[in-house]
Amino acid sequence: MKENQNSTVKEYDIAIIGAGFAGLGTAIRLKKQGTTNFIIFERANEIGGTWRDNTYPGCACDIPSLLYSYSFEPNPNWTRSFSKQGEIFEYMKGCMDKWNLRDQIQFNTEIASAAFDKNKGRWHIADKVGNSYTTRLLISAAGPFNEALIPNIKGRDRFQGESFHSLHWKHDYDLKGKRVAVVGTGASAIQFVPEIAPVVDKLYVFQRTAPYIAPKPDKEFTEVAHKRFKRFPWYQRFWREFIYWFLEWQGTAQYSDNARRAARKKLSLDHLDTQIKDPELKKKLTPDYAFGCKRVLISENYYPALARENVELISEGAGEIKPNSICAKSGQEFEVDTIIYGTGFYTTEFPNIYKVYGKEGRNVFEKFNEEGPEAYLGMAVTDYPNFLFMVGPNSGLGHNSIIHMMESQLNYILDYWKKLSKTSNPNTYFDIKPNVQAAFNKDIQEKLSKMVWSSGGCKSYYLKNNDGKNTSIWPGSTMTYRSKTKKMILKEYDITTPVNLA
Repeated sequence: MKENQNSTVKEYDIAIIGAGFAGLGTAIRLKKQGTTNFIIFERANEIGGTWRDNTYPGCACDIPSLLYSYSFEPNPNWTRSFSKQGEIFEYMKGCMDKWNLRDQIQFNTEIASAAFDKNKGRWHIADKVGNSYTTRLLISAAGPFNEALIPNIKGRDRFQGESFHSLHWKHDYDLKGKRVAVVGTGASAIQFVPEIAPVVDKLYVFQRTAPYIAPKPDKEFTEVAHKRFKRFPWYQRFWREFIYWFLEWQGTAQYSDNARRAARKKLSLDHLDTQIKDPELKKKLTPDYAFGCKRVLISENYYPALARENVELISEGAGEIKPNSICAKSGQEFEVDTIIYGTGFYTTEFPNIYKVYGKEGRNVFEKFNEEGPEAYLGMAVTDYPNFLFMVGPNSGLGHNSIIHMMESQLNYILDYWKKLSKTSNPNTYFDIKPNVQAAFNKDIQEKLSKMVWSSGGCKSYYLKNNDGKNTSIWPGSTMTYRSKTKKMILKEYDITTPVNLA
């Protein structure tokens, strides 16, 4: 870090916003290659992102532990196949401490805005308490799951009982003996519903759309496995590779209505048939859309929780909230003390995030909200030079570990910085060419148009405003993405060296 002698502005080569898996991984890889003049801005008082903030009962990863971790930081001590939130959080803190990153993370710093100065080739950053910084390369690693989405149900603000989103779980609020309504049946809800069902007096689960749920092959790792992982690192790498390729193979069900999709659908429906015996409840829990259109969930205890005597599934969804009750869309009313929203996150819209102003002075997130998120390789956006997203538009997955995609992006970022830092003028900047970005996005939308999300009637959080444009998913194998992000290709960028440096 350099102090500007004429002001209190701090200058960095690289600034990273967010200290979750993406930001932390970026910092480790930069340090591994000898780059040290960087800063991570983190709005909270600790690292972790999703795995710091989501502490609801039962919170765990639905990607196997051996794969949901950095390839360059293997952990031989995972306790089970699918790690719980606390263990993943501790793993991340261990990685930070191993690489002595705490001093390069500025905690309790919420960024307000970043603006590109095309006359100097620098990003000017301001935090919400008035501090200023400059950087040559800016990386947005805030992630897509940091803003809770609470549906605008009629009368929501009139409710006089306790209510909260699963992202903001109120651990000091005792659910014992309470009448509770859960709105939503997504990935978070199917984890916390089984945990609270035995505790509450009555539980009403409001389902808008039935999810496909597959068995969860979760088990504890034995001490023998731990010893093997430690003594023979190749043994852990082997299982990581095996899991990775199995998920890749399984993910081809997204491409067409093929035998693999039919087999996975049958597995999920057989799972439902085995765990739910009540014909009426089974009917409510049977999805009526193409398998894979929505995220396929995994659980062994969600269906049994719904079959409990004190639990009732409301399949019409929530229609109105009154001061002491919640109504289904059919009009049926249920008196409740508590409402818990398991309704996910903003993934294709950006309602409450820092502002990023490019060469023409337009906020990139306003542009995304109006036109739909679009970037080259999910990372670079025209008119926003030396600015890269991690897990940006169309770089998400529906079948494998997002950590693999992050590591592909890290390869690209490191090569980008290598080329940028070697330019003869320190004010030179790279801006992805408009035709390159346009051609790339036209190609991936054409690919997506032939995949499961374009099947008739598909409504999913992967789609922007459910209007049919998928702005979330990468339409191919993760190895294809890794190949495309191996190197930053200079000819795809406009290279500018400012003349006016006043």
